[in-house]
Amino acid sequence: MTVDQDRTTPLPTEGFVLTEAEAALLPDDEEVAFYAEHGWYLTKKLLDDAEVDELVAASERYYAGERSRTLPVRPPRLAAWQPSDGPVQRHNDYVHVESDPIARILRKPLIGAVAARLAGADEIRVFQSTLILKPPVAGEPSNIVPWHMDKHYWSTSTSERMLTAFIPLHDCDEEMGTLTVVDGSHRWRETGREDSMTRHFADRDRSQLDAVLAANAAHNGAEIRKVPLVIPKGHMSFHHCMTYHGSGANRSDRPRRAISFHLQDGGNEYRRFPLEGGGEASYNHDVLVRRLPDGRPDYADPAYCPVLWRAEGPGAHG
Repeated sequence: MTVDQDRTTPLPTEGFVLTEAEAALLPDDEEVAFYAEHGWYLTKKLLDDAEVDELVAASERYYAGERSRTLPVRPPRLAAWQPSDGPVQRHNDYVHVESDPIARILRKPLIGAVAARLAGADEIRVFQSTLILKPPVAGEPSNIVPWHMDKHYWSTSTSERMLTAFIPLHDCDEEMGTLTVVDGSHRWRETGREDSMTRHFADRDRSQLDAVLAANAAHNGAEIRKVPLVIPKGHMSFHHCMTYHGSGANRSDRPRRAISFHLQDGGNEYRRFPLEGGGEASYNHDVLVRRLPDGRPDYADPAYCPVLWRAEGPGAHG
């Protein structure tokens, strides 16, 4: 069943306060330094088993057609798997907008507080969320996610502190095609920034992206050190927006379920990004969010980019 609601009415916030037990789960100074050096971080158990199980149940209802609200327009690059697409890897954007049961768990203040510590930010907002299901079909081409960095697709964002939480909905290891990061690659200097890098990896040949990774590693005199992230249920990983990452086939006997939760610091804004061939880069938000007085898309629109964490007020941690 689909229920349409006013796009301007986000879920109410629970308040930006952590319990003492939650505060103990934040990354310490050594772990923050590790993230700064390596570009990725494995968390402690941030979601209890009941919360993860509810995400699984809510995702199944979502796949069956349940919506708390629907997008008023379809963005040009929207990932929106539907049953008629068949047993390919499923990607569904804006689940934090379309499903309140999923959003209530994703907007747990602790997740935002961890992101704030890693990014060195006082405020963290949602940027995007994508529900993912990788079927247990080792030979399915869509299961292979080639090497890429998120910042290439966020060219219209001013911030270079954005980050992504990868949230598997079960124990997740290399056999299941877990997220794999290229250690320290967020500190590389790119050889160049051609327009084609703003195109999503789904629109690029895998060999081209392999060549981009190799060229950038050589340019920096760096070794390509690939780290498959083994993530227990309730834990998650964070990676920097300029960390190269990808994932392999699901060779297990069950689906790999996850949410890719993209986050922005409070200072992030829209910027024009002209393309050499003419025109400008764009992001799906640009046709959805409200406009600022100067006409730019507002990446702080609470209907699509709600605040997840803000370090303010008595009793706030982080």
